[in-house]
Amino acid sequence: MVLAHGTAGEPAARTTDTARAALAAARAARADELDRWLAGLLPAAPNTPGAPARPAPAPATGDLALITVGSHARRELTPGGDLDLVLLHRGRDDIAQIADRVWYPVWDSGLRLDHSVRTVHEARDVARTDMKAALGLLSARRIAGEHALVDELRAGVLADWRTDARRRLGELADLCRERWETQGELAFLLEPDLKDARGGLRDVHVMQAVAASWIAAAPDARVRAAHDTLLDVRHALHQTTGRSSDRLVLQEQQAVAHALGLLDADQLLRTTTEAARTIAHASDQLWHRVARFRAPRRAPGTVERRPVGDGAVEQDGEVVLARNADLADPALLLRVAAAAAHAGLPLAPATVDRLAAHAALPPTPWPATARDALVNLLGAGPAAIGVWEALDQAGLIVRLIPDWERVRNRPQRNPFHRYTVDRHLVEAAAGAAALIRDVARPDLLLVGALLHDIGKGWPGDHSVSGAVVARDLGARLGFPPGDAQVLEALVRHHLLLPEAATRRDITDPATVEAVTTAAATVPGRERELVELLAAIAVADGQATGPSAWGAWKGRQVAELARRAIASLAGGTLPPPPELKPEQLALARHDGAAVRVSGTRITIAAPDRPGLLWRAAGVLALHRLAVRTARTVSSPTSAEGGTAVLDFTAVPEYGSPPDPALLEADLRRMLAGRLDVAERLEKRARSVRQRPGVHVAPPRVTLVEEASATATVFEVRAADRPGLLWRIGQALGVAGLQVRAAQVDTLGAEAVDVFYIVDESGDPVTDPDVLAEARTKVLAALT
Repeated sequence: MVLAHGTAGEPAARTTDTARAALAAARAARADELDRWLAGLLPAAPNTPGAPARPAPAPATGDLALITVGSHARRELTPGGDLDLVLLHRGRDDIAQIADRVWYPVWDSGLRLDHSVRTVHEARDVARTDMKAALGLLSARRIAGEHALVDELRAGVLADWRTDARRRLGELADLCRERWETQGELAFLLEPDLKDARGGLRDVHVMQAVAASWIAAAPDARVRAAHDTLLDVRHALHQTTGRSSDRLVLQEQQAVAHALGLLDADQLLRTTTEAARTIAHASDQLWHRVARFRAPRRAPGTVERRPVGDGAVEQDGEVVLARNADLADPALLLRVAAAAAHAGLPLAPATVDRLAAHAALPPTPWPATARDALVNLLGAGPAAIGVWEALDQAGLIVRLIPDWERVRNRPQRNPFHRYTVDRHLVEAAAGAAALIRDVARPDLLLVGALLHDIGKGWPGDHSVSGAVVARDLGARLGFPPGDAQVLEALVRHHLLLPEAATRRDITDPATVEAVTTAAATVPGRERELVELLAAIAVADGQATGPSAWGAWKGRQVAELARRAIASLAGGTLPPPPELKPEQLALARHDGAAVRVSGTRITIAAPDRPGLLWRAAGVLALHRLAVRTARTVSSPTSAEGGTAVLDFTAVPEYGSPPDPALLEADLRRMLAGRLDVAERLEKRARSVRQRPGVHVAPPRVTLVEEASATATVFEVRAADRPGLLWRIGQALGVAGLQVRAAQVDTLGAEAVDVFYIVDESGDPVTDPDVLAEARTKVLAALT
């Protein structure tokens, strides 16, 4: 019989399926053979032919049993695996002699053995305090001896485990976290531990133990298939090396791949990565469920549902679809995902399944609502990673972005990189969310970061091939041609700044010229492109790993970008807004006109301080999120002028407000009969803030020489209800008036430009006044 590593007689595999079937059959045959042999070692059991000789058995009784735990109990014993046996009895005086009759033949065979001798009472006592013993006994399997004794033990251990589940599962969670911190994440390691790393075999065994507590269901078919994949890799590793180590080191990966019928070591790593990510994702869902179970219990019938976005509701610590969610809306899928990320909550598994099965996907080109939802999701920062993984596990990412399939689970085979290509791209986009205040187009930064290495799925220079993919994807995502050209240039030149900053003299004009020449590939947007390249360099380096990015490199890149920008003329601010003919006609028609048409709200009224932010406040009261706003004041007489406010606003969630009610409130505001501030403050106090959700700090910048007739403030902040109202109110408190404004929301990021004048209508030049205004705006935003 084969006891240790005896796999020399196994045929070489020709294909993956036949290889894996052979390994599974070998494990099953070995388990059967071990069972027969071990059963023959107990008293009153006949010797198995070919078993080692042993002393004559003691008299048979019904108070003895031999059980196995661990991989042999699960019939998963690989060539390098250990035997873990328990000799169970009811207080026999001769148990020591019986144990010797069992243990010594096992040791003599060369197998590694972990063994113990216990009564049922002793075994239960140990399981109550020793987590390893408890997990083993939960999967115990009888080999020989008294059935009733084994049944009594299993029933007792299960009862203890379920009775004390709240405490024991907390202990188990802590042990898992400690193990993950030590072993790392299997999916993203070049030399992973197949058993103990996060997403490894032990995590599936933990899932089975949690399922035994009746807190969660047993691992599903996808997780079981992933487990079997890793088990086969572990088996092939032990078989090819003749050792019991579970670490898949680089020099052994090619041989293991061949034993599994795989093409090469890269295909092996992609296979293990896929399996590990499936297990890790299921593990995250499991521990979220356990956390809910261990949380303070609510009274029956008190399940709270709270809207977190259009079509998305928080329920029991997860984001689910709202009852009125429109699955035919091509933006719903990404909008719900973005809402979950910004709320710092996971998507409920059933919701992900429903979206995967029934939600409409954006047509080509994507509508603006779907594109904004993607940017909004990426703008959530690190909180977006888990939500993205949930969509990826459901197969939705490759359906949304077909080119993603080429980089999905692709190993980097580079010690500088700590992630696979696809995870690196998501990490870079999440890191770029902290840099959106540094660029004029945060949407292009986030999407560019997501695509910067997309070419690694194609042959040749990944920057060159990736640029073509990025251009095509930009068009697919619905970006205008100019923006798609910027994305193409971002991917083509994403290594330019870090390579030039570290390999060339940044004070040399030729180095700066190389940067400006690359920026000139997008005429008219050179400065914008350099800003984006600098931000992507930071996000890319930080997502690669600590050895790829440091303070010195960051300073060099920033200085080179500063020198390149200094050599470029022009800026990115829009020109001061002007009244359009239809707006002038509305103003002449009625000095206080209000028009609500779908998402477009236009107001023409006598100009007065605070008109902009009060109107924005009314929209916020009706749960409308401002996407764009243009406001212009045009003097029409010596006594005063007319202000025209043009908003595009969409519901935060649910159905849009009644246009008649919205128009009535706007007219009440114009007449001074609506206290906007009090109602908005009341609503703000009711909004629950979740700790730990990433939000980049707001930024307020004075843009010098941008206008000869006004002082220009640029405000960048995370979009939220009432944002425009807060900014305008802060400026009003500082004694300043908004003569014109251009407000845009790009994904989850508000980029607002305000043309400010003092009470006399002149530009503000006093530094103290400007500093006070900036302080008040920042305070209002934080």
